[in-house]
Amino acid sequence: MSRLSHPLAQVAAALALTVGWVGAVATGANLGTVPTVVVSGVAVLGASFLLAWGAETAEKDVPRAFAIAVLAVLAVAPEYAVDALYAWNAGAGGATTAACADLSASAIEAGQTELARACHDANLAVANMTGANRILIGIGWAGIAVFTVWRAAKTGDSAVTNRGGFLRDAVTLDRDIATEITFLFLATVWAFLVPLGGGIDIIDTLVLVGLYVVYIGIIIRGDVEASEEHVGVPHYFQQWSLPWRPLVVLGLFAYSGVMIFTAVEPFAHGLEEIGLQNGIPEFFMIQWIAPLASESPELIVVVVLVNKARSTAGFNALISSKLNQWTLLIGTLSVVFSLAYGQYGVLPFDSKQAAEIWITAAQSYFALAVLVNFEISVREALAIFVLFISQVIIEFLLIREAIALPVDSEQLLLLYAAVYTVVGTALFVARRRALRRMIGLAADAGRTAIGRDPVHQEFAD
Repeated sequence: MSRLSHPLAQVAAALALTVGWVGAVATGANLGTVPTVVVSGVAVLGASFLLAWGAETAEKDVPRAFAIAVLAVLAVAPEYAVDALYAWNAGAGGATTAACADLSASAIEAGQTELARACHDANLAVANMTGANRILIGIGWAGIAVFTVWRAAKTGDSAVTNRGGFLRDAVTLDRDIATEITFLFLATVWAFLVPLGGGIDIIDTLVLVGLYVVYIGIIIRGDVEASEEHVGVPHYFQQWSLPWRPLVVLGLFAYSGVMIFTAVEPFAHGLEEIGLQNGIPEFFMIQWIAPLASESPELIVVVVLVNKARSTAGFNALISSKLNQWTLLIGTLSVVFSLAYGQYGVLPFDSKQAAEIWITAAQSYFALAVLVNFEISVREALAIFVLFISQVIIEFLLIREAIALPVDSEQLLLLYAAVYTVVGTALFVARRRALRRMIGLAADAGRTAIGRDPVHQEFAD
């Protein structure tokens, strides 16, 4: 083994990618917009490799699902920070549902007063959250599925099934992922109800955060699986004895988490500034460009896993990220809002953001209908991507008044939500046996976690 290929040399190379950002933060240097984007973006890349290696190494000592759940939380931590900032500003400015209802949409959009700006920030919190969730599925799930099939020719990934017919090759998922999919399904069903309350309130917090707590309680009690054959850095660290191995994992998690948390916000903010300087509307930047930047660590981590023919772990990470964003992220917004407001309050949003939540829930519903049989074909991945990207492009053109349609942007969202829901329901009906199997597997995981025997043995194989 050459010095350059030694696992520690690879770790040193990843650390080197973060040095520029560490130096910039330590000295407080003002790099300027473009250099900040470059330096922070390179740091995110390096930290993502460290995070992936930490999660893979951790599988030696903890259930893989739990290690991936930790990875997912760290990778999307910047998204939480961005959303929390807008929710805090909304609460600090007194943006209650009653106060915002008394203002016109134009006044809120223009931020004419401090209260109007607070109401605008409340809408931005929802927009950023829904944008991040739709990107994770529309680009993350779809893109990684296609990438996995494409890379299978070189990686020999056993999870990829080659089928005859146009774009019918598929990625097969491990049935152990049934727990994540089931809890995401429950959170998605609840999300359809959120707009009916006129804001995100304590009930949403209790239900969504409660779902995530129960999910973590189940997976943390799972068995440590016979480890997959790792290579490179994870394999090297897994040979270390206790207590050094878990200390390395904690170190990798801590360092990469700090790097990602501190570097992604300036990276996203720099991209926003570049976009605004080129005439892209603020709302569009907050909903799509900032979340795309904040989701980049997660996507990089999954690409690393897929390149190692670990597509199952990669999809586990993506689904776990979607689950914690669709539960913890939504559920904690009202908590942050209330803390800033100084008393209990409901995070308000307008009818446009209600439509954004509905289309986000509907997209999740459709994507889960695709995954309910534990596989996703290239054809299905492209359908998810095309529906996502076409809506974004059409809405952007509507906002810029580049096209004329018989519907406005809000009605467009509702139209797409209806398409997602109808097609998703048709898939669930056609795959009702797969749905029953998925719920049965998740129920057995829950029973096992509390020390009871599984009852759905027919789904074990």
